[in-house]
Amino acid sequence: MDLHLKGRNAVILGGTRGIGRAIADTLAAEGANVALCARNAAQVQDTVTAVSSMGVKATGAAVDIGDGEALKRWVAAAGQELGGIDILVSNAGAMAHGIEPEAWDANYRVDLLGAVNGFTAAFPFLREAAAAKGDAAFVIISSVSALQASVADAYGPIKAALIHFAKGLAREHAALGLRVNLVSPGMVFFEDGLWDQRRKENPEAFKRANARNPTGRCATPQEIANAAVFLASPVSSYTTGANLLVDGAQSSLVNF
Repeated sequence: MDLHLKGRNAVILGGTRGIGRAIADTLAAEGANVALCARNAAQVQDTVTAVSSMGVKATGAAVDIGDGEALKRWVAAAGQELGGIDILVSNAGAMAHGIEPEAWDANYRVDLLGAVNGFTAAFPFLREAAAAKGDAAFVIISSVSALQASVADAYGPIKAALIHFAKGLAREHAALGLRVNLVSPGMVFFEDGLWDQRRKENPEAFKRANARNPTGRCATPQEIANAAVFLASPVSSYTTGANLLVDGAQSSLVNF
């Protein structure tokens, strides 16, 4: 399927590993130019080099997404460098667990305020793109953890706040042609990711976790990226305010 992304400009927050890297690669494969940021400068450069090799424009920088002013400056600069922003993807996550204040603060600053500050800086570009082309998109990566709780934890509530935030933005900006959607993954496995760490630390617990999923396995980053890129594309032009659960039926929630 042609997603009509050739020549579009995409900005990705957290675009060097796992889901974010798969989104960057998939957008570039569809012909979109990509700007990405993450904390590790070497990983940013490696990703920019790989994406550039696909024949699109690519740029990136090491940015502390928890530093709101630094993030806003970078997003604005990326928009200028690309010549506009058609797509913003917020994938950054602190992955902080527990109920200690430090966990709440890290998730709040990176996951929630990262999305808020990124959108604030990208909005003038997105509005202009929507006016010129009829469609622009903001896609947020949330989590199935927003929808279910087994213990008290700072991670899930912050991911749930992202869903509420996105719904409000979607309703507020629908008339402009600016769409806002989320993808909520379940377990996602990639090298040196959370589930790889758990596999190494406790193989039996990892097997039990997989067994609880009706598919019997984790998702790949590419499976999540496919959903995110579809929502970012003009092909899904009437889809806004949606939270797409991509979890292999892990959750029993009737999502309506």
